[in-house]
Amino acid sequence: MKLTVLVDNNVYIDHYYYGEPALSFFLEDNETAILFDTGYSDIFYKNAAKLAVDLASTQKLVLSHGHNDHTGGLSYIDLLFTETKPEIVAHPLAFFPKRAEEGVIGSPLTVDDLQRNYPLTLAKEPLPLSDNLLFLGEIPQLVDFEPRQQVGETRCSEEYTADYVIDDSAIVYKGSSGLYIITGCSHSGICNICEYAKLATGVTKIAGVIGGFHLFEENEQLDKTIAYFKENQITELYPCHCVSFNAKAAIHQEIPIGEVGVGMTLEWH
Repeated sequence: MKLTVLVDNNVYIDHYYYGEPALSFFLEDNETAILFDTGYSDIFYKNAAKLAVDLASTQKLVLSHGHNDHTGGLSYIDLLFTETKPEIVAHPLAFFPKRAEEGVIGSPLTVDDLQRNYPLTLAKEPLPLSDNLLFLGEIPQLVDFEPRQQVGETRCSEEYTADYVIDDSAIVYKGSSGLYIITGCSHSGICNICEYAKLATGVTKIAGVIGGFHLFEENEQLDKTIAYFKENQITELYPCHCVSFNAKAAIHQEIPIGEVGVGMTLEWH
């Protein structure tokens, strides 16, 4: 399986791609091509062109959750998918309106908008995406140090209510060395996601993790997350997007981490 970083907050020095506080990955597993998240704007498309990534070959467009730094690029997909339309996969709550103090933070497109032109699969349960990739669906609470945190509000009925980002999900790659977790923001908790990946696949070894870990403060949760990584002997860690420098530094003191940036590729077997 090959993963290419199309969008991240970070762009490597002397690599002239576009960066933004968002995330998008392109995954290739044998004959299956998957676009995971679309970033905040159209730069996923511009970077793909610079990287010679054929986004038009995408068979599935998978969304980690409904926030606009992961769904904003949906506004541009009709320009990209002019002939073959990929299946769009997300949690059932991903497309409901979301707001915070700064304004609208949800998807620019609704379920009705998408269903007019694309096959749409809304899944709470784990869903196979390819021979070795699995969409996890809804992540349950499995560890006690990663409580759900409110991020703004969502409107699933007539009124807005507190949003605990229940739509947050992730992808798992089943490799020869164990499981590799591919996450957007980890609002569900990165350790919760890892534990659920074990349950969903029946595989107990986590080999690596890439994506947003949603860790910002040096606190008990970060300490316990690092302890979890060490206890599970997870040696390939690539925190990006929504992970502060201090959090990365704290993890790196215990387990060397890889630097993520636009244009980076990973190959797992």
